[in-house]
Amino acid sequence: MTSEQPRPGAVRDAANGGISAALADLGTLVRIPSIAFPGFDRAQVQRSAQAVQALAEGTGLFDDIQIRDAAIDGGDERGMPAVLATRAARNGRPTILLYAHHDVQPVGDEALWETPPFEPTVRDGRLYGRGAADDKAGIMVHIGALRALREVHGDDLDLGVALFIEGEEEAGSRSFAQFLADNADALRADVIVVADSGNWDAATPALTVSLRGNARFTMTVRTLDHASHSGMFGGAVPDAMMATVKLLSTLWDDDGAVAVAGLAVRDAPTPPYTEETLRDEAGLPAGVSPVGRDAILSRIWNKPSITVTGIDAPSVRNASNTLSPEVTVVISTRVAPGQRAREAYEAVAAHLRAHAPFGADVSFTDVDCGDGFLVDTGGWAVGEAKAALEEGYGTAAVDLGVGGSIPFIADLVREFPAAQILVTGVEDPHARAHSPNESLHLDTFRHALISEALLLDRLNARTL
Repeated sequence: MTSEQPRPGAVRDAANGGISAALADLGTLVRIPSIAFPGFDRAQVQRSAQAVQALAEGTGLFDDIQIRDAAIDGGDERGMPAVLATRAARNGRPTILLYAHHDVQPVGDEALWETPPFEPTVRDGRLYGRGAADDKAGIMVHIGALRALREVHGDDLDLGVALFIEGEEEAGSRSFAQFLADNADALRADVIVVADSGNWDAATPALTVSLRGNARFTMTVRTLDHASHSGMFGGAVPDAMMATVKLLSTLWDDDGAVAVAGLAVRDAPTPPYTEETLRDEAGLPAGVSPVGRDAILSRIWNKPSITVTGIDAPSVRNASNTLSPEVTVVISTRVAPGQRAREAYEAVAAHLRAHAPFGADVSFTDVDCGDGFLVDTGGWAVGEAKAALEEGYGTAAVDLGVGGSIPFIADLVREFPAAQILVTGVEDPHARAHSPNESLHLDTFRHALISEALLLDRLNARTL
């Protein structure tokens, strides 16, 4: 076969025929606890990278396949291992960069898992396991699509491909920008597919066209030089817990909407989305009301939110009749698309300083800012992707905003400004990424793999 015309029927059949093998390989990846956070075993992340490298080699497509890492902040510390595989384009065809990540979130409380987190388990049409959806399924969509393309086109394939499987996305992508700079020539592409997002539902594909940014930081509130007896001084001396609770409460108004001056709101329409759907997808009980105002998806896609994601204070087990001198919290601010994350952080920090009660000392550390993302939907690659998604799923793709953040996309935009970036994914609203009982909807995976294979086939027929 030649690469002069797309071959959708043959590619679809090849992709569909490879689903079982792709799921088996996904199960092998899920069994590797590749957690890149500090304190976890780096050797497991290396083991995961080696498994991905072997999968890339097995496609028979690439000219070069390596495991690489990069420096963090220009120092001696190195980031986690990533896999980079490349093949050059021929005969004027475009080059596509396929991104996913092989590291996963920590398990959390293992007692909340219904099945072992690193033992892939199929139940009711879903594959359960940590990383089954986020984002080892993204890896296998890429690998499965490439296998199908190889099966149909063989040595006549002209499409250029760079496969970049990162190893530290969940841990903050600390070496990502340096990795891009170090490997810019190998990674440069006309189209970039980031397989790390979600879909409208299990049967309806989506292209993510907006992402909120994130400003995450640690705040320490101090009111005393040392702990004191709560009976002897309580009622006259403010303890740090009291001050922290009062301070944090100023971040939201009575409706639960963010009440911080200087945080932007994006003015953009959103599709219909009911409170009933929100309750189903988020697990919101009947007696608990949603927070915020205006359309629900506007609150999630276009407005800022603030969440306290961690707190260091005396535990219930260690509670005593003591006034706490110091409390530390982690605050995550989701930033409306279009506002710089650093600007949002400064606004929140200024608010917290201005509202610190009783003269409490407030300090900030570990500031981590990642900008949001807005897609230019006018490029030719968006049209090709939507056509492939509709063909693969059997239903038209929707433009999706996402309340979460993928900060490294801003690095991709900066390093490769001419590339068209497509943010896709295999998750559905019930995937529970980052949570106990994370799972992958098997039909969604099948449709996603077929759709990407069809996209690659369409690009292989396109001359720049």
